[in-house]
Amino acid sequence: MKRLSAIRPLGQRIWLDNLSRELLQTGALECLVRDDGIAGVTSNPAIFEKAIRHDPRYQTDLGRLTAVPKLSAEERYEALVIPDIQLACDQLRDAYVGSHGEDGYVSLEVSPLLADDEAGTLAAARRLWRAIARPNAMIKIPATPAGIAAFRTLIREGINVNITLLFSLRQVEAVWDAYIAGLNARMDDDLPLHHVKAVASFFLSRVDSLLDPQLPEALRGKSALALAKSAYQRYLERFHGSEFAPLRAHGACPQYLLWASTGTKDPAYSDVMYVEGLIGKDTVNTVPDATLAAFRDHGEAAPTLTAGLDAVDAQLAALVAAGIDLDQVGDTLQQQGLALFDNAYRALLELTA
Repeated sequence: MKRLSAIRPLGQRIWLDNLSRELLQTGALECLVRDDGIAGVTSNPAIFEKAIRHDPRYQTDLGRLTAVPKLSAEERYEALVIPDIQLACDQLRDAYVGSHGEDGYVSLEVSPLLADDEAGTLAAARRLWRAIARPNAMIKIPATPAGIAAFRTLIREGINVNITLLFSLRQVEAVWDAYIAGLNARMDDDLPLHHVKAVASFFLSRVDSLLDPQLPEALRGKSALALAKSAYQRYLERFHGSEFAPLRAHGACPQYLLWASTGTKDPAYSDVMYVEGLIGKDTVNTVPDATLAAFRDHGEAAPTLTAGLDAVDAQLAALVAAGIDLDQVGDTLQQQGLALFDNAYRALLELTA
């Protein structure tokens, strides 16, 4: 069995953290699905800014859209990328149908400029969901307080959501509270639950990049994995216990954790550490091209997500003993992530102005 494909029998899906017309129009994405078992795709403003700037396949359409004066820069951007999302959904449709809705999802992010605007996030998410018009689309929104409030409503409405920029256990718990509340409200509305899908994107490498300079060498490179494993233990309690049982009985799916920011930033660390170290059931790992290639070359698939829990507890306790407030770290990293996406989105709008 190929290295990437060997992950799937262990209960984890691998998604690709990239999307462009080159991938779609050359058949490259279809090959990844067929040969490596890629089961979904995520995108973000930085990914599309790079694609539109460097992939010549966008230029004819961009020129045509720029010639329409009544369109805003954001409308031009959406007109460029929504067909890409639709085509990716179509290329993953067989995976979606064949897995009964477990696989085959493609994420498109609402404007990060709306991160603190609940009503604006709701309006944008609904508009994009209608425009894509594919059951295996996911609308991506940030896990700010406004985003989480919008998320609850979107789940009640039956819209698939990838809620992103999670860096702390407190943030993850708030997202799960909203997901369960949204499903309960939908159940009270006597609406079906089985087709509603959401993931919670927990970011990894940025945690270690922030914390490592504050830690002794023995503790470096371990914080993100420890936080992720701790979050997964909490996931098992919430979604495989009594709290979620009534919703599961009505056909609801748990909200899987999705490991994001899985490209290793410190060259001293293994380039597959955020994949190899977090393989387990009911999870997704979204990987950039370089990490995908690295795991294909030398990654080892093994059920690691529930291994070494004593070391996890020791690492988290050591962080607290070192005076590190992990909730504050999560808030700081989320704001940094939003700033990066804001900058990428503004660069996108400059391209399409």
